Amino acid sequence: MKLEGSCHCGAVAFTVSATAPAPYLRCYCSICRKTAGGGGYAINLGAQFDTLTVSGSEAISVFHAMIDGTKSPAERRFCKHCGSALWVWDPGWPDLVHPFASAIDTPLPPAPEHVHIMLDAKPTWVPLEAKEGEECTAAYPSQSLVEWHESHNLAG
Repeated sequence: MKLEGSCHCGAVAFTVSATAPAPYLRCYCSICRKTAGGGGYAINLGAQFDTLTVSGSEAISVFHAMIDGTKSPAERRFCKHCGSALWVWDPGWPDLVHPFASAIDTPLPPAPEHVHIMLDAKPTWVPLEAKEGEECTAAYPSQSLVEWHESHNLAG
């Protein structure tokens, strides 16, 4: 599925082909929550890096989070003018890019359920709005983005 995204101020726009376009995975880790999570969590989608096209790249900055005292290789891209979180790219998986659902302008397919991850990092003020039967995990989920989409017949 082709996705179009942008930052809040309009300085950056991008398109990407998503293989995992349903926004289902709510991440409560401190990095996602503090850099992109308006509801106390952030939602990343799965896409192919080689399909990413960007206009306004001069307005993009990169953030590398610190994890256990070590600089993460993952690159979190954001607009340096308005601060909008755009996508995450990690050299460990160079073929993939993970746009934030919050930056996508294209209507996204609704997820039939959500998976709540990194709950060990969820602060007490953030409500866990998990429905009965939804996966809730202290760390990473049991399925990858692509596997979850395939198991729910939602692969883009």
